[in-house]
Order: sequence, then C-alpha cells, then structure tokens
Amino acid sequence: MKKILLIVLGVLIAAALVVTMVVHQQAGFTKVVTASVVREDLTTMVSGTGQIKPKTYMNVGATSFGRITHFFVKEGDRVKAGETVATIESVQQKANVDGQQAAIAAARTDILSNVAAEKTAQASVEQAQADLEQKKLDWERAQALYKDGILAKQDYDAKKAAYDTDVANVDHAVALLNQSKANTESARGHLQTQISTLAYNQDLLNKTVATAPFDGIVTNMPVREGETVVTGIQGTEGATLMTLADMSVITAEVKVDETDIVNVQLGQTVDVTVDALPGKTFKGQVTLVGDQALLRSTGQATSTSTTGTEEAKDFKVVVTLSGSAQELNDLRPGLSCTAKITTAHKANVTSLPIQALTMYDPAQDSKKTAGTVQAASTAPGPVAKPNLIQGVFVVEKDAHGKLRAKFVPVTTGITGATDIEVLTGPAPGAEIVTGPYKTLRILKNGALLKRDTAKPISLSTSSSS
Repeated sequence: MKKILLIVLGVLIAAALVVTMVVHQQAGFTKVVTASVVREDLTTMVSGTGQIKPKTYMNVGATSFGRITHFFVKEGDRVKAGETVATIESVQQKANVDGQQAAIAAARTDILSNVAAEKTAQASVEQAQADLEQKKLDWERAQALYKDGILAKQDYDAKKAAYDTDVANVDHAVALLNQSKANTESARGHLQTQISTLAYNQDLLNKTVATAPFDGIVTNMPVREGETVVTGIQGTEGATLMTLADMSVITAEVKVDETDIVNVQLGQTVDVTVDALPGKTFKGQVTLVGDQALLRSTGQATSTSTTGTEEAKDFKVVVTLSGSAQELNDLRPGLSCTAKITTAHKANVTSLPIQALTMYDPAQDSKKTAGTVQAASTAPGPVAKPNLIQGVFVVEKDAHGKLRAKFVPVTTGITGATDIEVLTGPAPGAEIVTGPYKTLRILKNGALLKRDTAKPISLSTSSSS
C-alpha cells in the first residue's frame, strides 16, 4: 500500500513539474489565431427582401352597374388580349339597342317616303312649268290679236288670267318641292341622331362584357358570380372584377437598407432567390432606385409623414428579371424573394479577413511600459486624444526566432462577404492576427505571440456532451 501511495505521489510531483515548466515557457506569450493575406476575386453585395411583381398590372374594373352573370376565368388562368373574362346582366341595355335599331329602320323608311314625295313634287313643278309655257304662248298671241282688234276684250282677259294662274301654280309647285327637300333633309338629320343614340346604347351594352386589355394572368378576383358590381372609383368595394398581371416582364420589388442604398445604381447585376422555389436563382438587373425613404414599420414614404421619426428606413429598388418565358413560368405575383445586388467586383486583388482589422494608436509604442509616480503636488496634464489608425498585426519572427506582433497600417477598398480589399498594407502571403476579438483590442506592437492551434469545439460535439 505504501508503494502505491509513493508511486501516485511521484506521478503527481512529475505532472506538477511538467505543468510548471510549460507555464514558465509560455509566460509572456499571447495566444492568437492567424490567417494569410491572399489574392482573390472580391465581390461586394447588397441584400434586400421583397416580393415578385409584374411590371404591368391593372385592375379590370366594372364599367356597368348590374349583377355578374358569368365568369369565364378563375384565379391563375392565363388570358389573351380581347378575351371575354366576365359578363354583367344586360337586359335593359340590349332592349335599348334593339329599340334604337328599330327606330333607325323606321327613320330610313321615312327618308325613302320623303324622297318619293320629293320626286312627286319635282314632277309637279315640271308639269306646272310646261303648262306655264303653253299659257305664255296663248297670252302672247292674245296680246297680238287684241292689238289688231280681232280678239274680244273678254277673251283677252281670260288668256291673261290663265297665264297668271299658271305662274302662281309654278311658284306653288316649287314651294312644295322645297318643302319635300327640307323634309328629306330633316329625316336624314333624325336618322343621324338615331344612329348616334344607337352607338351610345351599343357602348353601354358592350360595357356589360369585360375583356382582357392585354395578355396576362388573373391574380385576384375580389367578387363572385351573382354579386352586384358598380361603376365607381378604382379600388372601392364592388368596383373591381379582377386583377390582371402582364407576366411577360417580371420584376422583384425589394427594400434596401438606407446604409446600403448609396452603393446601388441602375444596371447593376442581381441574383434573385424565391422562397417558394428553393435551389433556383434568377438573374436580373436594377432598373429603378427609389428616391423616397420608406418607414420600415409602415412602408409609407417619409415625405408623407407629418411628424419626424428616428426609426429605421428603407429604399425601394426594382429589379427586372431576365430569362426565357419557360424559365420564369413558375413565378407568381406576391411570392417572397431575396435580391443580392452586386455593387462592386474586382478580380485578383490583395485581400485579408475583415475581422483582422483593428484600430491602434502607434504613439503608445514610445511610452514607457513601466509605471511612473507623479508628485502629489503636480497636477495631471490634459489627456491627449488617441490618434487611432486602421491596420492589422502582422506576425514576424524576431532575432531569437520568437513570433512577435507588428502593427501595419492598412487602407482598404471594396468589401466582400468575409474579406476586404487591401490598397496599401501587408503583401500577399503575410501572416496576420485575426483573433480572438478581445485579444486584438488589447494587443500591443511587439507583443510575443503563440499560434492557437486548438481545434474549435463543434456544435454537435458540445451538444452530445
């Protein structure tokens, strides 16, 4: 038993000595995670969420008051321009059209009758004029005979009276002819009035038949067959038969955060994914960038708000999708989507992990590390503002082969998902400190480093334990 205790005691002592030696060797070292500066292609993306919308869509409104007698389509159906989509009761409108057509037929008959009367009057004029010519000749002969004393005064007066009567008969016949012509023109005018009234009634009848204004898909039908619709302001209840969307040009209308909108421009390429179609990515480009900030809570433009607010804001961005009709066939208006807008792209640039960047004041390197004691009577001077510079800590070996941190200022360019472009700073291949984050915040220039090679504990391992 004593031997066992001595053995255990010896093992513990040896382990303590080993731990002491390791701690002594690692004293003054800072464990860090490192990575390398590399050359790669960088792409900057801005994300926004929204929904699929057709570029052109409209509400097919009711153009006649009445009950819906039949719908020829249902939601989701594709229709062609001019295709009948619904009918509204049209008994009164059809009766008006039929009555007007009968009135027009009667008016045409009246015109024919007036034309016939006009011809009769014309014949009467011609007959009266012929009689007048005969009476004129008789009157002229009577004048000559009376002058020679051959014709009696009574016969002379009779010839003159007959001539005067025929002159009056011609004037009367001409007046009747003019009256017949006037009646004909009046009948023609009435016919044109009847035709105009028919066009009006026919228009009212046509409005009881709703047709598709363009090729598209039926996306919404707020009323049902048998319900009564009314003509009125667009959007009011009972004034809309259905919504028709032209799916030949499809867009994704998304909202982009106000901090990212400055980088979004027309023509930038976009990858759009739809929640309902996993695994599919649709290509497109930015075709509209809104200039009105929208309140995130209500979606209303800030210009319409009467009170100031500090809540987060978004901007509307419209992306027009490209692709064949077959590729876009599965898309439906209202589907939720996410758009990733490529705002910048550079090939083969020097880059480093974003997490490696830190802010550091090189002036503190000149300060003494040892503390100094000020005289109690000496008032402390004003504290100077630190001159923080953006940069990274590069891992370098000193003369003794030990790893030390060296702060190198960095100017940056475009930002990718996890990396950032280096315009000036460490060259490709340089080893830099990337973490831990708390260590980076307090790391000093020239500090001794030790690479942390411990593998991180996976989620599955930690959960099983």
